[in-house]
Amino acid sequence: MNSDQTILLLILLALLVLLVWGRWRYDIVALGALFTASVFGIVPQTELFTGFGNPATITVVLVLIVSFGLTKSGAVEFVTDFIEPVVDQPFLHIAALTFLAAFLSMFMNNVGALALLMPIAIQSTTRAGRAPATVLMPLSFGSILGGLVTLIGTPPNILIANYRQQVTGESFSMFDFAPVGGGIAIVGIIFMLVFGWKLVKVRKQTAGLELFEVEEYLFELKVTGESEVVGQTVKQLKQMLVDNKMDLLSIIHKGERFPNVYHYRGHELSNNDLLVVQGSHDDVDDFATLHKLEMVSAENARQEILHSEGSQISEIVVTPQSTIVGSTPTEIRFNRRYGVNLLAASRSGSPYAGRLRELKFETGDVLLLHGGEDELYDAITKMNCYPLAERDLEIKRSAKSKWALGIFMLAISLAASGLLSIQLALGMATVGMALFNIVPVREFYDGVDWPVVVLLGAMIPIGAALETTGTTTLLVDGILLVAGDLSPVFILALILVVTMTVSDVLNNAATAILMAPIAFNIALSLELNPDAFLMAVAVGASCAFLTPIGHQNNALIMGPGGYKFSDYWRMGLPLEIVIVAVAIPLLLIVWPI
Repeated sequence: MNSDQTILLLILLALLVLLVWGRWRYDIVALGALFTASVFGIVPQTELFTGFGNPATITVVLVLIVSFGLTKSGAVEFVTDFIEPVVDQPFLHIAALTFLAAFLSMFMNNVGALALLMPIAIQSTTRAGRAPATVLMPLSFGSILGGLVTLIGTPPNILIANYRQQVTGESFSMFDFAPVGGGIAIVGIIFMLVFGWKLVKVRKQTAGLELFEVEEYLFELKVTGESEVVGQTVKQLKQMLVDNKMDLLSIIHKGERFPNVYHYRGHELSNNDLLVVQGSHDDVDDFATLHKLEMVSAENARQEILHSEGSQISEIVVTPQSTIVGSTPTEIRFNRRYGVNLLAASRSGSPYAGRLRELKFETGDVLLLHGGEDELYDAITKMNCYPLAERDLEIKRSAKSKWALGIFMLAISLAASGLLSIQLALGMATVGMALFNIVPVREFYDGVDWPVVVLLGAMIPIGAALETTGTTTLLVDGILLVAGDLSPVFILALILVVTMTVSDVLNNAATAILMAPIAFNIALSLELNPDAFLMAVAVGASCAFLTPIGHQNNALIMGPGGYKFSDYWRMGLPLEIVIVAVAIPLLLIVWPI
């Protein structure tokens, strides 16, 4: 082992530890690893950013833009109409949602497919009197399985096809993944429908206002003539409340509602003004007594906030890419920055019991916001979060939906037939969506998951360094020294299982980049068909079902479903066993070793 190999292995070890730790976002960690490798000369400075121009990275960006266009136009809603008739039948309801998620994920980003279907699943399940937890985990897993079927279904497939292009001169085509991926998806979904959904832990109803228990901390105070706050400005009162660990949400002045007090901070308070305050009962009661304010019914405050004209509430889930992850409302001046009120929060299905201003936002948190319709829409967009109710403003079937669907189907047909490369076909589709204003130019990149793009751009040069430094050969030799005398079928299964295990704690794209050269070189060393091993990596990298951190979809459903970290094992582990049992025979049949 030479010095370059030692340094690169240490960088990879640090990378894995930091990614599993999760203290810093994975794109920042990947960039740190890339720059460190360049400082030591392992990645030449002239090749530092070659990963960002790599065909795989460009393909992922184009897929995300096209997926956003399909969602924006409402084109995908053409396939959601058959859900409503089966809502009252649990098996058929879960089956319809799961197969639909898998189908959509074959051709669009699976996170986008989940974001589209999650509000529909929650609302329809709640109306039927069942907990959303019964359907959200099968929905998430189904969307992941659907991505196995096509080249553009998931980033690992794109990366594996790109790697094959680099080492053999020929890429996998659009549906080369279908025989194995399709079989796994069908069997996996059938397993979830027959057995898996019964293994899901359902603690309680975890969607709707009862999740937040808002009646416990929303109160209405009436300003009296003797109160010292008379004549003070809203800004002064708000600061007094903040100093006492409370917050001012809205004001009613002479029958006129001020739903966003930030815009009225210069207003002077007067007798009979009604103040809707957020805080604990004891804190609010003490403040009212001290400043001679009259405590009005808490139910009035709740009705004022939740059902007043000119404003509404919205439940949203915090995504891994959200700009608020890792911050508290106080740090980012939440109300001022986003123009809406943060009423409540819940984590893993339980209301947040601490001081709301001190809550550090995490992926999967469910937040309850209050504000005007336009303000809520803007806030959700700025925060890069997903609403848990159908977005009538954003997702609606329009005349452009048919154009979007037609452009997309033409691009897929051209790529599948081999007439155009996937990059060119999708590139033309994105331009077409811009020309027809399906995706407005100002929103052209709103659907791009930039942290994933940065991760790919940073990891691809590191993956190349594995081979240029001989580190891949070193690792392959070590593996073959231990397992070289075993059956080739066992080694293929080992590659699949190891990749699945790594993907459960590491980003699936990073897993594919690290495992592809190892699997390919093991196959060459044993004089076996490398395509079977690359396909095993593609399957394993995408099949992350044991933890909420293995895939973004798993993290997104954690809060709305009320799941705990350990809940994913209950259905995920038997599902992964089923996948291995199905994948190995299919790999041997479709890609004989």
